[in-house]
Amino acid sequence: MTEAALDPGPRAPPPGGSLGTFVSSLGPAHEIDWPKVYLGFAGMILGQFMAILDIQIVAASLIPIQAGIGANADEIGWVQTIYLLAEVVIIPLTAYLTKMWGTRPVYVTAVGCFILSSIATGLSSSIEMMIFTRALQGLAAGAMIPAGFATAMTVFPPERRVTVQVIFGMVVTLAPTIGPTLGGHLTEWLSWRWLFFINVPPGALVMFLVWRYADFDKGDPRLATGIDWFGLAAMTISVLTMQYVLEEGAGDGWFQDDLILWFSVISVIAGVAFVWRQLTYRQPIVSLAPFRDRNFAIGSMMNLVSGLSLYGGMFVMPLFLGQIRRYSAAEVGTTLLVSGLVMFATGPIVGRVVRYIDLRLAVLMGFGMTAYAMFLGVRVTDDWGFSQFAVLQTIRGVGVMIAMVASSQLSISTLPPGMMKDASGLMNLLRNVGGAIGLAVVSTILTHMTAVHLADLAAGLNPTNLAAQDMMAGLSAMMQEGGAMDPEGAGRKAIGMLLRREASVMAFADAFLVLTAGCIVAALLPLLAAKPPGALSSRAGGDH
Repeated sequence: MTEAALDPGPRAPPPGGSLGTFVSSLGPAHEIDWPKVYLGFAGMILGQFMAILDIQIVAASLIPIQAGIGANADEIGWVQTIYLLAEVVIIPLTAYLTKMWGTRPVYVTAVGCFILSSIATGLSSSIEMMIFTRALQGLAAGAMIPAGFATAMTVFPPERRVTVQVIFGMVVTLAPTIGPTLGGHLTEWLSWRWLFFINVPPGALVMFLVWRYADFDKGDPRLATGIDWFGLAAMTISVLTMQYVLEEGAGDGWFQDDLILWFSVISVIAGVAFVWRQLTYRQPIVSLAPFRDRNFAIGSMMNLVSGLSLYGGMFVMPLFLGQIRRYSAAEVGTTLLVSGLVMFATGPIVGRVVRYIDLRLAVLMGFGMTAYAMFLGVRVTDDWGFSQFAVLQTIRGVGVMIAMVASSQLSISTLPPGMMKDASGLMNLLRNVGGAIGLAVVSTILTHMTAVHLADLAAGLNPTNLAAQDMMAGLSAMMQEGGAMDPEGAGRKAIGMLLRREASVMAFADAFLVLTAGCIVAALLPLLAAKPPGALSSRAGGDH
């Protein structure tokens, strides 16, 4: 029998298997076409960047959007909230969908839906239509976010993964950082509708690259039978109600509001039912097996806190610049661009540093720097502008980049490749949940502590406080010279505005202090992790 007769010809990757596993099974003679792999992976990275960017791209443009669709102040917040809600629902399911249908079909379908929903959002004429289309956009984006990371951890060999981790760290941190910048300038140059139309050209490029070059695995259609519908329903109810509580709780007085209280109870009950179902059902829709790994469990906690710090930090700074300094959308975006530039510049350096030191030390160093940067914000005053925030953002940008890369690498350092898809979905879910918690915590602190500080400051305005009485007299005289009908009343109003401004600044300082504490907790968590395999660091030195 000839050698040709013994060769069965080209073989497809096994169902649910990775390209790396498939290539290994072919033997050393098989060469991977790395240019094609990189092109397909680049398409997935670009898609993930778009999906994360769109979380924050509306942050600096909510007022123009509100005017354009006729929404009120309470409704406009849902433009951002509904996107995150939809993402959180779909992210854990992505691993199951890619196992069932394969990564390429799921990703290309998600990008196509993302493009269409972006166009529909840009054409929205009412708040109801925009909330619906942003929900669709969030569902599509949520399917794009974890797939790239899972592919990277299964397709690329260990010696190339640190570089890939740096790329992911840059995407996860850079996209939400430059989102307000890009959004603010797009709104100023064109209109707010281009915040969504801008997704069409890069989305088309992503579809082409992924469909043409990203044939990394094959699906297993057998998974379509026996889908855990009960588990899916329990998970959806739990995460939706939890997100609603986190987003709306601060404004509604938390458990003083009946709806928030009941939604909290429902979220806990549905969450417990979901976990029980996934641990007992023969074919869980979200595998919780990665949590059995000590480093992944600890890394998940770090991802939760990093999401809190990342999104909480990116929420508090533009809010301060808009409310206290009265910056325009473009000015807010320009000020926040510093973080993005720092992350982009230091990414390659971070990748090399992380290769040669203990990952636990790298995480401690990254979160420690982030904590120090947040602590600088505790001294914030009402005249802080670009230069003060530039220093804070520079230190924070380097720290977040180190923390994100090292914590993600530490999380998966002892996981088998077969768990990477499930691990990716869980890590991204926890980061988004951490972000939602961060936004809720910051909002609650700003609302509550502003009222506390305002009451304290107002208490100081009494007849025994000579300085306050002198200020009141001076303001009344200024108002009288300005022709005010009621100089004393106008003076009291002016003092009230000054007190509220000062109370708000003090509340922002409190928010920075809480974010600092969160980063300190995250910096100490890697001390509980097991030492990563030594081979990981030594092999990583050969990455080019």
